[in-house]
Amino acid sequence: MPSPDDLEQLSPTGKLRVGVVTAPAASAFFAIEDGGDVRGVTVDLLRGFAQALRLPLELQVYANSGQVTEAVASGRCDLAFMPHDAERAKKVAFGPAYYFIASTYLVPARSTIQRIEEVDRPGCRIVAISNTTTARSAARTAPHATVREVPSVEEMTALAGRGEGDAFALTHDSFAGLLPKLPGARVLPGHFQRTGICVAVPPERPAALKIASELVEEAKRSGAVRRAFDAAGFPDLDVAPPA
Repeated sequence: MPSPDDLEQLSPTGKLRVGVVTAPAASAFFAIEDGGDVRGVTVDLLRGFAQALRLPLELQVYANSGQVTEAVASGRCDLAFMPHDAERAKKVAFGPAYYFIASTYLVPARSTIQRIEEVDRPGCRIVAISNTTTARSAARTAPHATVREVPSVEEMTALAGRGEGDAFALTHDSFAGLLPKLPGARVLPGHFQRTGICVAVPPERPAALKIASELVEEAKRSGAVRRAFDAAGFPDLDVAPPA
């Protein structure tokens, strides 16, 4: 167990305040809300962390990873998982990844786009989630297209269903649960971004970061991440290697 002083740096309120991001369909990162209950890979991992530290858990739910980034950066949230990128690293302290994601585009039925490179053209309308690694990477790798940012995967799915966009940016694993809701839609092969989903804590809390990093590495070593993937219905996902 960490020392009381180190534990206080991670959990200054005496509770482990953790953040999760929800979406209409579960993924390695997104949790889902079902009748007031929140379920998913990140929920299982964070509950395990609280149990290991013998701390009560306070679960905070957010609509996108930009929101949870700001919550951790401000200290309103003690610990969360989020995709790593340079912009976020200015605001939070990152530890190791439990999974690596790759982002691509979904294109609606009857779209003529076949390859990721074809998205980068004038008049192409990209839809991405606000203030996320994927949105920033889409804007950087497709500078000739326009990027519309929306606050949640739920809104993105609604826009895709109405045909209000040409390419919808998410991670490969996130599309698996959305495709059945969008008949005829296709996910483009390959990726325009690859990064880890990492643990993050508020900046300038070295003891907190050390504890969080050790928890992630133990979850990978003990099989807790593997069990969380399997329980969520993702037996084919690969656990990130040791940091």
